[in-house]
Amino acid sequence: MDKPKADQDAAAPAGPLAGYRVVELGTTVAGPFCGRLLADFGAEVIKVETAEGDPVRTMGKRFHGKSLYAASIFRNKSLIVVDLRRPEGQEIVAGLAAKSDVLIENFRPGALERWGLGYDALSARNPGLVMVRISGFGQDGPYSQRAGYGVIGEAVSGLRHLTGDPDRPPARVAVSMTDYITGLYAAFGATLALLARGKTGRGQCIDAALYECAFSFMEPWIPAFEKLGHVANRCGSRLPESTPNNLYATGDGNFIHITAMGDTVFGRLVEVMGQPGLAQDERFRAATARSANFEDLDDLIGRWTSGLPLETLEKTLAQAGVPATRIFTIADIFGDPHYRARGSIVRAPDPDLDGVAMAVPVPRLSATPGRVNHAGHDIGGDTRRVLQEVLGLPAEQIDTLQAQGVIGCANPRAEAKAATAP
Repeated sequence: MDKPKADQDAAAPAGPLAGYRVVELGTTVAGPFCGRLLADFGAEVIKVETAEGDPVRTMGKRFHGKSLYAASIFRNKSLIVVDLRRPEGQEIVAGLAAKSDVLIENFRPGALERWGLGYDALSARNPGLVMVRISGFGQDGPYSQRAGYGVIGEAVSGLRHLTGDPDRPPARVAVSMTDYITGLYAAFGATLALLARGKTGRGQCIDAALYECAFSFMEPWIPAFEKLGHVANRCGSRLPESTPNNLYATGDGNFIHITAMGDTVFGRLVEVMGQPGLAQDERFRAATARSANFEDLDDLIGRWTSGLPLETLEKTLAQAGVPATRIFTIADIFGDPHYRARGSIVRAPDPDLDGVAMAVPVPRLSATPGRVNHAGHDIGGDTRRVLQEVLGLPAEQIDTLQAQGVIGCANPRAEAKAATAP
């Protein structure tokens, strides 16, 4: 298998967020993903960890003792260790916030205020600061103090109720989907707030609640309940009210997903099936009729697909202009020519891992694209450099803070690696 190509040329233009500094206090997935998005597009992101490291380092697979998940979600960041429960550590973070544009946090509401790091306190020193607050249930309301991970917010949002087959308990996607949804909204909110700051000169707070961000994806079913009392339910591989849009068995024991809800595309599908008359059948002539009679239509399509192998179906449907595909595994993706041609997988520099594959930054900007400069560093790999460069602390004070356990610095080899990273 070919290794993914290295990321963009070093001479590529700076990202659109170059010049902005971000302090990331977020842990696990939602906060770090928000920070990663901003870092991918040029922001200087300083991630604050505990001495034990972010819990995401315990998630996913490991290679030579190193977290592969952390290598990706911490990419392009400077990683420092500060004990936020110590007054000296709180002052360090307050100092960083005073010299930054954005601060990301996902503690339970009120935690930062107890440490003297709430928005009112930090904005008094830096009125332009944008604070991104990620939590399970928002900064107010009766659930605000409930503990909540992404999957908990997903369950409360109603989205989990729609996931899986109707005759089985609700399933889940095998990634932290709601954390990613919320991190994406949070990064969007931070960027909007920076745009607004350009007009007003002042920062603001972004309240990104896991349950609420996932709930926004329930869009078609919110008015359907309010007006019709309709409670959406799990539909397996079928998308309700969009027919045909389902997974069908093939003759060689595989599956193919076919989407042909539009009248024109449906006409092309039934033509290639050798049953063009279905386009004029009263049960299937209109899109709404097709959805009303989805079981009959899915049965007809399934009979056709079950008589042909997957590869033949894919080629035939592609030639006819009908959207259809096999279900890709990660192994399929690594061998796929389209992924390879577009450079959808890039190789981030990492001396311990001999480079490591990860997804290219998206979306693709034509003039100022995102880029991957390096994989996530070791715990505390940038502490000394950041405190010297950003806060101007002398080496002796940094040594004292380290001896007192207020900060953590990586071993000299790890610090040297981080210092020489692109």
